[in-house]
Amino acid sequence: MSLLDKPDDEIIKIAKPIWDNLVKSSNIKDYGGFTRDFSTQMLYGANEVELGKQWAGNELISNLSDKYSAFGCLRRGLYITILFKQTSTKLPGDFLGRLVLGEEDNEVKVFGATIF
Repeated sequence: MSLLDKPDDEIIKIAKPIWDNLVKSSNIKDYGGFTRDFSTQMLYGANEVELGKQWAGNELISNLSDKYSAFGCLRRGLYITILFKQTSTKLPGDFLGRLVLGEEDNEVKVFGATIF
């Protein structure tokens, strides 16, 4: 069954370990771990130097809490966006996490990941 054909609860089950890995890898500034599930397209834009600059200049992305909750899924074209309510271990308040998943070579891959 195609990723796009799965119901939201199944997509969230697929997305959670990917998001867990992004949070963990971002907190320890592990480039290899962070990009592990990236699509080819994402890897082109996520070079190690640029990610290092982001980790150095953004306190949020290296202090993410492992406590989060999924809001749901948005389908657009070939991709599914999963939205997360994310918190930080250092910064007060709630943040919006966005994970864009799609398929590449019959595998689920990350086509976008941001936090606001």
